[in-house]
Amino acid sequence: MSRVSDAASAAPHAAGPEPSLPAMDVPSAVRVLEEDIVLGRLHPRERLIEDDLMRRFGCKRHAAREVLAELARMGLVERRKNIGCEVRAFSAREVAELYQVRELLEAEAARLLPCPLPQTALQGLVDIQREHDDAVAGLDPRAVFRCNQRFHEALFACCENGVLQKAIREYARQTHPIRFSSLADARYRERARQEHWAMIEALRDGRRDDLIRLCRDHLAPSRDAYLAMNRHLYDPAG
Repeated sequence: MSRVSDAASAAPHAAGPEPSLPAMDVPSAVRVLEEDIVLGRLHPRERLIEDDLMRRFGCKRHAAREVLAELARMGLVERRKNIGCEVRAFSAREVAELYQVRELLEAEAARLLPCPLPQTALQGLVDIQREHDDAVAGLDPRAVFRCNQRFHEALFACCENGVLQKAIREYARQTHPIRFSSLADARYRERARQEHWAMIEALRDGRRDDLIRLCRDHLAPSRDAYLAMNRHLYDPAG
């Protein structure tokens, strides 16, 4: 069994019991599957089958097709000829290029936002981060993922450049299938929590250079964990 499969088989236990999902609408089903991909319940190259989605979400075939179409639009799955929809898998080059773009975008946002940050905006980040702390302490990966999303959206909203904010969200979403290997690891979750507080302190103290460095370094664990887990796919001698 591959390293990816090993990680995926362990992830459902780590992510807690499967929620009850009767007659779920398309946006809600997309949200659940997005979380499943991020948390490693669905691993790279795993097929998504319409009949399975119909049973799981209590939906009609047209709704299952809408769900798959939306996941494809989000870059979380890809359609393969004679196979159907699969969770997206990335080559080493794709991973490196995606994260290079994310570093450029997020570092630029850190350069543009007010530093020190006004107290109201700073308090908003503190409030979100306290929820993130609770999710990490409570071993709730789904809540960790969503609180982490809210923290970064609130952070980069402070740069007041709507186009840049949209680009940051888009590339963050494209890397969702890459992040499962770090989100499943308690050490990475704790590291992210501590780095969020370091960002808040840099914003409070007006240390822009530290903020830019933190934003860049914050991306590395997910990238490196995915590459390490899939090294056997990139290196035939590995």
